[in-house]
Amino acid sequence: MSKKVGSDIEIAREAKMKPIREVAAKLGIKEEHLLPFGHTKAKISMDYIKSLKGQKDGKLILVTAINPTPAGEGKTTTTVGLGDGLNRIGKKAIICLREPSLGPCFGVKGGAAGGGYAQVVPMEDINLHFTGDFHAIGSAHNLLSALIDNHIYWGNELGFDSRRITWRRVMDMNDRALRQINNSLGGVSNGFPREDGFDITVASEVMAIFCLSTDLADLTKRLGSIIVGYTRDKKPIFARDLKADGAMTVLLKDAIAPNIVQTLENNPAFIHGGPFANIAHGCNSVIATTTALKLADYVVTEAGFGADLGAEKFFDIKCRKAGLKPAAAVIVATVRALKMHGGVAKEDLGKENIAAVKKGGENLARHIENVKKFGVPAVVAINRFIADTDAELDAVRQLCAELGSEAIECNHWSSGSAGIEQLANAVVKLTDGPSNFKPLYPDDMSLWDKTRTIAQSLYGAQGIIADKSVRDRFAEYEKAGFGHYPVCMAKTQYSFSTDPNLKGAPSNHVVPIREIRLSAGAEFIVVVCGEIMTMPGLPRVPSANHIRLNDKHEVEGLF
Repeated sequence: MSKKVGSDIEIAREAKMKPIREVAAKLGIKEEHLLPFGHTKAKISMDYIKSLKGQKDGKLILVTAINPTPAGEGKTTTTVGLGDGLNRIGKKAIICLREPSLGPCFGVKGGAAGGGYAQVVPMEDINLHFTGDFHAIGSAHNLLSALIDNHIYWGNELGFDSRRITWRRVMDMNDRALRQINNSLGGVSNGFPREDGFDITVASEVMAIFCLSTDLADLTKRLGSIIVGYTRDKKPIFARDLKADGAMTVLLKDAIAPNIVQTLENNPAFIHGGPFANIAHGCNSVIATTTALKLADYVVTEAGFGADLGAEKFFDIKCRKAGLKPAAAVIVATVRALKMHGGVAKEDLGKENIAAVKKGGENLARHIENVKKFGVPAVVAINRFIADTDAELDAVRQLCAELGSEAIECNHWSSGSAGIEQLANAVVKLTDGPSNFKPLYPDDMSLWDKTRTIAQSLYGAQGIIADKSVRDRFAEYEKAGFGHYPVCMAKTQYSFSTDPNLKGAPSNHVVPIREIRLSAGAEFIVVVCGEIMTMPGLPRVPSANHIRLNDKHEVEGLF
């Protein structure tokens, strides 16, 4: 049973952190292979990573979840807790997480370093500037933006059609005022005015490329393949045409090395990269994951949002591209979230409602079935809250048992690794069995059919629809040689449908395709379903209003 605990930042501040060299030593990494950022965080040398190439891989475990709700699910918290739990039962385990974005930290969502007694530390550093990776990614992105407008200013030799420039600018903050702007105003000396806009840094294709690259050479190649715009006769213009790829790589040469920190229980954690889970694939870097697999027997990682987005992209994009073979998956659910999917209002979640748990359980059931379609065995982690009743927990267990999966109560938020031992043992047992992982669709399937397969097989949709102009774009991309790319679905995270208010497990709906975008450097096709926000706004009362330094110069209000 959960107990009353302090705030996340209070718990993190009380942590007895070890010097990062001691945490790395647990993995056999010598101090000479670390690039320290203070005493409690460091990067791992890329030369050292190359030396691991011949070592055997450990077992990869994905932590995913049901569709998120305002009630909370705790995917990152469970990922951290499970890593600690595996180490507690004597296994050599590493967790791999994405880096948090400043936008959510100062907006409404808060940080992304776990919670309660299942956190990574130093919490404030991780949630703020960390090791500067996001700054480097934003700088590389905006260098390319500057080179585009500079090229046009000095004669436009490549023939940019200013109406067809696809490369926007980025910043790592929520700022709705910058979604649509006009640039180069103020006279001849400032260039040629055109429409432009900003996305948040995590939505940048540079971020997606950063997280899918295997080394610096691969990073340079992918950066050069970014399509930044088109000529008047619709021929693509690449970043390499602007000779931007070399300088962009220079800005990213240090950032590409994975970051190592520790959990509250002093176990190793790799935190590296953080692509948007809508417009991109929502997973930490391939380099961090593959390095962890060489250093540990078990690697626990997560993917953004629910399994319909995060797990699907992890399997169909990251694993496909990096040759990864996950051994098991953990699907995180809470009784509170299931009740919301069952129609209960947020203010009524404290009351026992078994009928709503069963109704909302349809959402969990579909996620279990979907994960198994990839050939990956799954276990359900019930992240327990204080108000959950035993009868409600039993209802979840019964539902999962009927689907052939075990549901295990977890109390890592209040008790750390001691509260998640049962799940850790279950995961070890699961990974000892067979995993027949395979992507949902083959590379040679048409882009339209790939999209329809995801919608019908995972979303429960009747089919997909699109205007002729969008269908023509599918054909154009195939004709241009991009048909073998996986598709990256950009839709609401709150529902299996494109309606964020449609909870549970809707069926026989139609998925409308609004547009498709080519991410030639990241090597996937983004299929946009409904309205997708690539530059969020701040809420009426942003978290920034409550973040400050106290009299001891400690950060207050960060969560």
